[in-house]
Amino acid sequence: MLKLDLVQTVAFAGVVLFAGYGLRRVIKPLDRFNLPAPVIGGLLVSLATLVFHHYQISPVQFDTTLRDPLMIAFFTTIGFAASLSLLKVGGPQVLLFFFIATIMVIIQNVIGIILAMPFGLNPLLGVICGSVSQVGGPATALAFGQVFEEAGVSAATTAAVAAAIFGIISGGLIGGPLGTVLIEKNKLKKARVKELEVPEIEAEQVVEELLSRKPGSVAEEERSSFLLLKSVVIILVAMWVGSFVSKWFASLGITLPAYIGAMLMAAIIRNFDDLTGWLALDQKVIDDLGHVALNLFLVIALMTLKLWELAGLFLPMLVILFAQVVMVALVAQLVFRLMGRDYDAAVMGAGFCGFALGTTANAMANMKAIVERYGRAPRAFLVVPLVGAFFIDFTNALIITIFLNIFK
Repeated sequence: MLKLDLVQTVAFAGVVLFAGYGLRRVIKPLDRFNLPAPVIGGLLVSLATLVFHHYQISPVQFDTTLRDPLMIAFFTTIGFAASLSLLKVGGPQVLLFFFIATIMVIIQNVIGIILAMPFGLNPLLGVICGSVSQVGGPATALAFGQVFEEAGVSAATTAAVAAAIFGIISGGLIGGPLGTVLIEKNKLKKARVKELEVPEIEAEQVVEELLSRKPGSVAEEERSSFLLLKSVVIILVAMWVGSFVSKWFASLGITLPAYIGAMLMAAIIRNFDDLTGWLALDQKVIDDLGHVALNLFLVIALMTLKLWELAGLFLPMLVILFAQVVMVALVAQLVFRLMGRDYDAAVMGAGFCGFALGTTANAMANMKAIVERYGRAPRAFLVVPLVGAFFIDFTNALIITIFLNIFK
């Protein structure tokens, strides 16, 4: 058996990550359904491990010491994005869309629990096939997997990842067609003859303007490295203080994933800085660091998945996940009605399917496919990314934690 130490494991994960990028570029359906590169690469390794396991061979052993710190670092950056000022800028539409998405998170978990119980399964498997994997996507699925296993759900991590991949594909399949039906049925707009290049900057401009500031006391040529260093230190401090918060919750008998304390501290720091400007946080740098941590965490976690543990769970998971797809399609039509019954609302409905069953990347892809045919939808491109990328992950983690502590 080949044993890789900490550095070798991370290096191998990096190679696997870029192999995932390469495969996504070559195999077009992978790109079409927005399967993340770390998921592609990591699953490739776990599939190879599955084959070796069939022949009772263990070819390699990974050192996963950095897996959890990378996970906590990523969710800490999510906490830094939870700025109340963004909700104010987005106005009533963002608040309404956020409220609908939050209610949907609860419904996903309730549906999962109701359908898991007739199969004689742990109700928490329903939560795993609910918002853990659907709204949460691969990152939340992997982050909560170990916690659910400790709560008595066998193969929780593997099941959560499988459900997340099912959701990503389903969200990509139903989002565009549903939005198109809403537009055509309600005669909101005619298809354009020529394709339109879609700007993707509406929400990003708002976020960057509100959350990014330039420190004026540092020489111009040193600014980038200074911002990077400062952001790393602030993330580490939030993780440090957050670890004490998590321990305090644990002392109260509350089961939480390891990152909750750090994420809460990051949100406090973010909003404190919004009020005072003392730290001059640069959200773009923080997001970039979070992206790096997320990619490496996903690859390391997926490489060590035990896919053979899914035996016996296929049918109940399929039933639950199909029900989730139907529910999201119905709620997306409600989104259309509540958000104004206009063209932008129809585009939001398509985007809603994307992030409710997968990732924000799915949502953006669904919306871009529609606006390339029918024209721009600036309100949709502001509302959906703000909720899907900056707020719903925060509330989803809290709601999952509540369900976990009720049914553990």
